[in-house]
Amino acid sequence: MDSVEFRFAEPGDEGKILFFIRSLAKYERMEKEVVATEPLLREWIFGKKKCEVIFAVVSGKEAGFALFFNNFSTFLGRAGLYLEDLFVLPEYRGRGIGTALIRRLARIAIDRGLGRMDWTCLDWNEPSIRFYKSLGAAPLSDWTIYRLEGETLARAAEAGGEKNE
Repeated sequence: MDSVEFRFAEPGDEGKILFFIRSLAKYERMEKEVVATEPLLREWIFGKKKCEVIFAVVSGKEAGFALFFNNFSTFLGRAGLYLEDLFVLPEYRGRGIGTALIRRLARIAIDRGLGRMDWTCLDWNEPSIRFYKSLGAAPLSDWTIYRLEGETLARAAEAGGEKNE
């Protein structure tokens, strides 16, 4: 395993974050889905503070990243850590960097008193599924993720009445 250091993203890292997002999208065959821009990332990550990004750094170079935010479990009565994205550059895979990122996120969750960590994984992504299971993570087979976005989100909002601020 390489010596891995971690650092939280800070203003000015928007280009690096977008690079990792686009690299992940390419791996997941979803490049056309990425509409994020550096100004949007700056606004939502650093301005509105809706998520955090941590980089795994090897020999002074960002080798991987994780983007995460808090969710909330009503059953636990406390927040959790939701891992939206985790990606290690191909040239750094197999060196324990993904494991180090997950462990660092678990430590953040524990240190902040959070109740659990959650994330999703594409069904076809067998390398990641094997990796997550090797860490002891268990898939939740009884749950299906639903989504409203774009026009369906707008239609749902129209049916919802007045705009809330």
